[in-house]
Amino acid sequence: MLIKQLVDDQELVNQYISGEESALCTLIQRHKRRIFSYIMHTVKDKALAEDIFQDTFIKVIGTLKKGHYNEEGKFLPWVLRISHNLIIDSFRRDKRMPTISGGTNDDGEEFDIFSLLGEFDSNAEQDIIQGQIRKDIRKLIENLPVEQREVLMMRHYYDMSFKEISEQTNVSINTALGRMRYALINLRKMIEEKDIVVNY
Repeated sequence: MLIKQLVDDQELVNQYISGEESALCTLIQRHKRRIFSYIMHTVKDKALAEDIFQDTFIKVIGTLKKGHYNEEGKFLPWVLRISHNLIIDSFRRDKRMPTISGGTNDDGEEFDIFSLLGEFDSNAEQDIIQGQIRKDIRKLIENLPVEQREVLMMRHYYDMSFKEISEQTNVSINTALGRMRYALINLRKMIEEKDIVVNY
């Protein structure tokens, strides 16, 4: 049985830094699907996703050419962190947030807003009500502090683990967990204050 030995990311990075331009093409091809999917799933706009993807690799190339890359063995998380920062910059510029897609929390939070959305039988009336609930919650999320909003989006919107979130945001896992907890506490307070119905 023949096993093809793939050149690892770090070796390709070293080759590119040494002047082997094709090494970067290999890296992009290897990770393009995951990086673009990550961006597209967040921004829900193909043209914007393509722009951010392009900007991500412009930054990657610039950093590598300047010799500032020091993420040995962590090429993909590093590129995803760059794309994440560009996404957040885009949201801040446009003051737009993606629609939260709901889902349940498996981390034991006792007041997970998203789990309250539950699973519903599909009919027109319920779809309208559920859509309104999501719209109301999305508006509230926009009022959260940026750090809390980011963690909440990453956890519930693109289903990242807290380990991945900590790597993306350059904070400890405990800090990411704390931000998530405060985001949910603040979200619950706003829901109670505004008397928003989140289940039916």
